[in-house]
Amino acid sequence: MYVNIEKLKNKITEREKSINGIADYLGIDRSTFYRKIQNGGLTFTIREVHRIVEVIPLSKKEAAEIFLGTK
Repeated sequence: MYVNIEKLKNKITEREKSINGIADYLGIDRSTFYRKIQNGGLTFTIREVHRIVEVIPLSKKEAAEIFLGTK
């Protein structure tokens, strides 16, 4: 799975969300969320992806571009 991390970070900033808030919503530590980002998003679970889409929020198109895109 390829995750467009830059686009994800941009959407987080654009929607004025915080990494702390998203990590809390996911039920993970902030450092774990940062590690998953640093890892290119490859270790996000399907549940976490769904929750990220909810909390930011992302449209179906935005979610597909971020989480289902190609390099």
